[in-house]
Amino acid sequence: MSESVVIAVDGPAASGKSTLARRLAAAFGLRFLDTGLLYRAVARRLLEGNRDPSDERAALEAVAALAPEDLDPDALAGERIGEAASRVAAMAAVREALLPWQRRFGRTPPGAVLAGRDIGTVVFPDATVKLFVTASLEERARRRFLELRRRGREPIFERVLDELRERDRRDCERSVAPLRVAEDAVVLDTTALDADAAFAAARQLIERELAARSADSSRSESNP
Repeated sequence: MSESVVIAVDGPAASGKSTLARRLAAAFGLRFLDTGLLYRAVARRLLEGNRDPSDERAALEAVAALAPEDLDPDALAGERIGEAASRVAAMAAVREALLPWQRRFGRTPPGAVLAGRDIGTVVFPDATVKLFVTASLEERARRRFLELRRRGREPIFERVLDELRERDRRDCERSVAPLRVAEDAVVLDTTALDADAAFAAARQLIERELAARSADSSRSESNP
């Protein structure tokens, strides 16, 4: 790939977008960023400093101090950080402040696969390829339920279902960068697909999009 390629992978919570995006990055030789970790990293800094996650000034100070080594997924797990991160992510000023960080990451050669909720609509509206990964609410709840059990937790399925339903509502109805499908995104419904099948389908879609773009570019160069 002669220029930076940016692949945007958006979708609701527990759709499997981050796992899929990581595999796609490896397959295409690109860097990977789970943008949700940025908000979790900011939240963690605030909590460790005994600062209010709703304090915009404190959150912006945390953004300014953010470093790549702060994005360790293992260090950013947990409901407390997740809840604080959702409050941080609702701040327009924080999202705006994190845009340059994400765009620098994506545009650094050879490019990157970024997973999130507003990559194709806000962060990279000109992304090379845009995927919107989704699944039914019940299937996403089942996946989250099993994930929690693997972590040694004893979740209640109905509670997990209700929490995801509420998360969807907040993501779709928030005034700042709401979750929505970009007009030029390809929707991949993984309800009936396991991880390997979802990866194969996504890889095929991306290869087709890249081939089409390459063909268009060649035609443009031959017909100035």
